[in-house]
Amino acid sequence: MTSAAPGDRFTAPTIEYAQLAPVLIVVIGAVLGILVEAFVPRKARYHTQLLLTVVALAAAFAAVVSLAAGGYATTKAQIAAMGAIATDGPTLFLQGTILLVAVVAVFTFAERRLDPTAHGRKVDSFAAQAGTVPGSDSEKAAVRAGFTTTEVFPLTLFSVAGMLVFPAANDLLTLFIALEVFSLPLYLLCALARRKRLMSQEAAVKYFLLGAFSSAFMLFGIALLYGYAGSLSYATIANVVDGAVLEIDPALAGTMGNDALLLMGGALILTGLLFKVGAVPFHMWTPDVYQGAPTPVTGFMAAATKVAAFGALLRLLYVALPGLTWDLRPVLWAVAIVTMVGGAVVAITQTDIKRLLAYSSIAHAGFILAGVIATSPEGVSSVLFYLGAYSFVTVGAFAVVTLVRDAGGEATHLSKWAGLGRRSPLVAAVFAVFLLAFAGIPLTSGFSGKFAVFKAAAESGAGALVVVGVISSAIAAFFYIRVIVLMFFSEPKADGPTVAVPSPLTMTTIAVGVAVTLVLGLAPQYFLDLAGQAGVFVR
Repeated sequence: MTSAAPGDRFTAPTIEYAQLAPVLIVVIGAVLGILVEAFVPRKARYHTQLLLTVVALAAAFAAVVSLAAGGYATTKAQIAAMGAIATDGPTLFLQGTILLVAVVAVFTFAERRLDPTAHGRKVDSFAAQAGTVPGSDSEKAAVRAGFTTTEVFPLTLFSVAGMLVFPAANDLLTLFIALEVFSLPLYLLCALARRKRLMSQEAAVKYFLLGAFSSAFMLFGIALLYGYAGSLSYATIANVVDGAVLEIDPALAGTMGNDALLLMGGALILTGLLFKVGAVPFHMWTPDVYQGAPTPVTGFMAAATKVAAFGALLRLLYVALPGLTWDLRPVLWAVAIVTMVGGAVVAITQTDIKRLLAYSSIAHAGFILAGVIATSPEGVSSVLFYLGAYSFVTVGAFAVVTLVRDAGGEATHLSKWAGLGRRSPLVAAVFAVFLLAFAGIPLTSGFSGKFAVFKAAAESGAGALVVVGVISSAIAAFFYIRVIVLMFFSEPKADGPTVAVPSPLTMTTIAVGVAVTLVLGLAPQYFLDLAGQAGVFVR
């Protein structure tokens, strides 16, 4: 047996565990959640999983705050984990937002007071046993036995872990792995609705198939960019774009520096990211998935996925491809315009509240893209602020949707919401606050966010885009206010839905949503400054 030469010895990677603490805490929580499913008796799983999930998310948020207080958002910002992860202002701001959104979303996952008890046992929004065929005897037996799908909690934690890595990824391989880690649990969560299970499973299949296509586009784009730059690292790609790399890998001598590969690769990766944010023309999954998925999952997905995906998009454009800014600008302009206008116009025709909110989220993706296009520090900070404001409004709005119910479960058809303001004034008023925030009415967080991104876009020379955005906002305001008029100025139907009284869990989610909406609307300056301080990427 020959001994290895000194130069052939394996060098252990250096991992900065403290800087990766938020992700590691969530992953450890998810793994413990799987062990809970394996070893804890069924009766105790629900409370154990809920406590474990909230503690893991809260501990991860504390780790984010600790890193920010330690200067990692500003002076100590650096690349960690052998160049794979960037710990800087945008990373910590977005990770903090994702974790807070996940905590309030998990409260809606755990809600068990909205549906009537089944066989003397409280039930939640999720199928009694995910593996049973809808309507089968085995499903009925699972309901009678009081089974609950508590696996949703570790699945959520795995998804959150992927979302935390996604905006922090500093090379293309890490970006792709994070995409898959947070997408796969979401595909499963979308299929687990207790009621309308076939629609829920159809939504999950559509999301999975289209998500697989977007992943394939992204992977092909990564391969082309590797052929162009000879590296997956954002910094190296940026240096090759700028012509600063003089060393050419002999194996890639024929392709390095080939602009065709750069443009095609950048466009394909952009396609994968625009799919995740729900931008037109990559939006077709959004309304069907939002409508079919369990409403708590829809709220979580609509808020957290957008935060993670826009964070990744910002880092890719500002760190890896800054030299491509002018080449990609016309494409992003076109996508932003059709997304804003398309989302706003099609939302007018919707008769289901969840589909209406889905098209609303598409329009908001267009508004956020206006800030991305600004390509300035103000653009980054405005997008960060908008994402923070939008995510809490979204989770709160979907939490309210879970409360309006009839014999078939959630009453999501708009006609059922007629007269809701007379039947339950408080719930209607809270939902009206969220709708006004979506519409961007002054004194709500929506106005502060839109003003910030439009101001950044106008200052960067995208005045025409701002005009389109304002017109789209006016169109969108029509269908938001139409719902408010329907709730407060229509006669309630005798056989209309009832408003269920939730547990303190859902009440907390809605209260946090309202509080954030009003605070960011009435006194946004502190949070705008916070986003401004966090708006510088480490390279």
